[in-house]
Amino acid sequence: MGICLGRKSCPVQAKPRRILLDTDMDTDDFFALVYLLKQSRSQFDLKAVTISANAWTDAAHAVNHVYDILYMMGRDDIYVGVGGDGGILDDGNILADVGGYLPLIEQGLSTAGDCRYRQAIPVGVCGRLDINTNYGLRRSFLPQGERRYIPLQQPTAQQVMIDTVSAGRTTLFVIGSHTNVALFLMTNPHLKTNIEHIYSMGGGVRSKNPTGCCPPDAANPSCKPRQCGDRGNLFTAYTSNPYAEFNMFADPFAAYQVLHSGIPVILVPLDATNSIPVSKEFFDAFEQQQETLEAQYCFRSLQLTRDTWFGDQFYTSYFMWDSFLSGVAISIMQHADSYLGENEFAEMEYLNITVVTSNEPYGVNDGSNPLFDGRAVPKFNLQKAGVHSGHVQTGPQDPFCFVKGGDKGKCQDGYTKEVSNSEAVQVLVAQRARPNRDVHSPMNRQFFKSFLDVLNLHHQSGRFNLTTQFPYYREILYKPNFANQTRGRPVIFDMDMSAGDFLALIYLLKAPLEMIDLKGILVSGNGWATAATIDVVYDILHMMGRDDIPVGLGHVNALGTPTLGCKYVKAVPHGSGGLLDSDTLFGLARTLPRSPRRYTAEKSAVQFGAPRNDDRHVLGQASALQVWQSISKSLRPRHSKITVLTSGPLTNLASILDVDKRGKKVIQNVYVVGGQVIDGKDKAGNVFSVPTNKFAEFNMFLDPLAAKMVMESNLTITLIPLNAQQKVISFKRILQTLQLAEKTPESTFAHQLLSLLYQLQRKQPKLYHHMEIFLGELLGAVFLVDHSKLNPVMQIKPIRVLTGNLSQDGQITVDKCGKSVNILDSFDSEAYYNVFADLLGDKRQSAVIGSFDEQKKMWSKPQ
Repeated sequence: MGICLGRKSCPVQAKPRRILLDTDMDTDDFFALVYLLKQSRSQFDLKAVTISANAWTDAAHAVNHVYDILYMMGRDDIYVGVGGDGGILDDGNILADVGGYLPLIEQGLSTAGDCRYRQAIPVGVCGRLDINTNYGLRRSFLPQGERRYIPLQQPTAQQVMIDTVSAGRTTLFVIGSHTNVALFLMTNPHLKTNIEHIYSMGGGVRSKNPTGCCPPDAANPSCKPRQCGDRGNLFTAYTSNPYAEFNMFADPFAAYQVLHSGIPVILVPLDATNSIPVSKEFFDAFEQQQETLEAQYCFRSLQLTRDTWFGDQFYTSYFMWDSFLSGVAISIMQHADSYLGENEFAEMEYLNITVVTSNEPYGVNDGSNPLFDGRAVPKFNLQKAGVHSGHVQTGPQDPFCFVKGGDKGKCQDGYTKEVSNSEAVQVLVAQRARPNRDVHSPMNRQFFKSFLDVLNLHHQSGRFNLTTQFPYYREILYKPNFANQTRGRPVIFDMDMSAGDFLALIYLLKAPLEMIDLKGILVSGNGWATAATIDVVYDILHMMGRDDIPVGLGHVNALGTPTLGCKYVKAVPHGSGGLLDSDTLFGLARTLPRSPRRYTAEKSAVQFGAPRNDDRHVLGQASALQVWQSISKSLRPRHSKITVLTSGPLTNLASILDVDKRGKKVIQNVYVVGGQVIDGKDKAGNVFSVPTNKFAEFNMFLDPLAAKMVMESNLTITLIPLNAQQKVISFKRILQTLQLAEKTPESTFAHQLLSLLYQLQRKQPKLYHHMEIFLGELLGAVFLVDHSKLNPVMQIKPIRVLTGNLSQDGQITVDKCGKSVNILDSFDSEAYYNVFADLLGDKRQSAVIGSFDEQKKMWSKPQ
């Protein structure tokens, strides 16, 4: 294969070493990215970055984060790939452009699917929400360039890998799950010879987890060890699997494919990274050495990580994971890829290992293993009763994995296990971090010095951040003066941030104040967008001059489901037409003006070292409950009541009613956009990704228990059901009326977004067949503002919401013993299109700043 491992030494190559980085863009991942970008390009040339989309970040947020860092560093030449909508056939045939959103074992023909392994990663605070936003720092620090995710134009992960490796011999750095690389190797075996080495951060071979241990003096007799001594680091699942590390656990079968590919793998596992925790001495030195923008960004990210870390254990439980791999890999390559892996930063040793993908006994079909269960021929032609044929862990709470009477589980999925049988692969493994050669330095590891030195080099340094990108940058909050104006009924909008919801929000903001007084917005993270998309809500409000409206972040899980899980939201696709598009507003979010307001994980008035669970120290981002209670307490006169419009799962409202016992007393009406009433007529639902559930509508399905709590409560409910929405889903008609209406920034934006949805549906009907779902959601806002213009026909029916069975969850049936609700049956659809377009074209209450381009012009000249 023409590679260096296997020989004592190698000649120094004249050409720079080509590198492809596959990353999930966790905090330590972009530390590794920046470290690579600072290397001399005459020696090391980072050619491409691909996004690992099934681990610590969501694809849309991760890819734009990469674009922003590369823009700051002046490296818009680097090829970036994410996602893809290909699938794997039932016989194991892998189609082109599989996006890596799901582990190989779960991948079918759709990007919707289960979170078997990923559910070990928290969804909200201290999990994907914080990583997607980089704790709120990403938007306040990084500049924004021209590159962004654009539907059907964004290069896929597989496309970037194929193009990059085909162009020349390349070294792969893998610092997320191994899904993308495994897919590439399984579908492009002819390109293996172009891969020099694969450097992988992950696994634990002989490691002993130093976290969760009791003091040696046993001063606290009630202390019970947690992860102490475990091979792995799954802090959410160590009681069921104490052996796995997150990167390997994200897709064990993929990691196995990479390890057994025949390409030399150099592994930097927990064995080594556990020996380089971020010490207070290193942290203090880093605080004093921030001479470049990239050093500032990395330090402030580390600081926020520390200040939001679990308990007060940061300095003993946060390690240099992926950044350490980048240092070890670069140093080995500088030493001409010596057979023994000589380098400055880690002690190396060859070990014979494999990756465990299933648990013994093998060959027993128990319903946990889709590669074998119910198949005459195993998927991918795997060996019957072989190492892949055992029980596959189904999640952190898999009963199979628990040992009766024991504190530690028995499952080993993702374990990089030392073996001596035919499964063994000889791998060069980092054993421990080398001590600092300067014995007088307060930093005890050699890599600490290199990391700070490299990040603070002025060579190949960041050009500017957001505030220095523009000579006259300033943050302005736009708040209207409504003094002495008559206010209409107070309204709270509860949304899951789908494309339709954002247009509904704009419509509500355009409504005359004397009719609608929009008091607050609640967002849920268990619907058509992830929680981090709350920043787009802030941007819409900023555009419309309503920075006075509070935004509350609600639940990220359906009621009655595990915190670590995806029982219902797994029905929403991850790729095109799903979260990838919703989280970016189909690529248009970055054309909106940037609000000074954003999600932030910073504590209000909390100093480092203060208790983390003190009720006085709340996140900078308000919760849905906090916004609700603030609004309800501020109502004047006291007899005023709130009208609620919901356009998403009913999780937030149900939770508020459960916690705030006076909540029902301050609610006048609830308008619910969603549901499909089964009344003897053949009215199909729209949960297209769950074919066994034919009659549920998405908003009800995404949290059926919450839907039942709200719909069957004693509140006055008006239902805007799916069959009513489907009367106004003509893209041609709504675009025509918008085109004829007066032009405002908001009407132009609405036309742009709706045109895009229509074009995507026509170009790729398989991926975008469901765009009418978002178009229909506008009906709720139009009906709420002034339903009299629609000449509606209403019906009152007693209904019941079904729960407890996925094939029926969220369905609404007529039941004579049920709760009576008002249901919109029919209306003047032609009038609807005109009403919508006319209000968006009204010059009153129009946008105060129309776009990011307009904002850039404002920041480029004195005011």
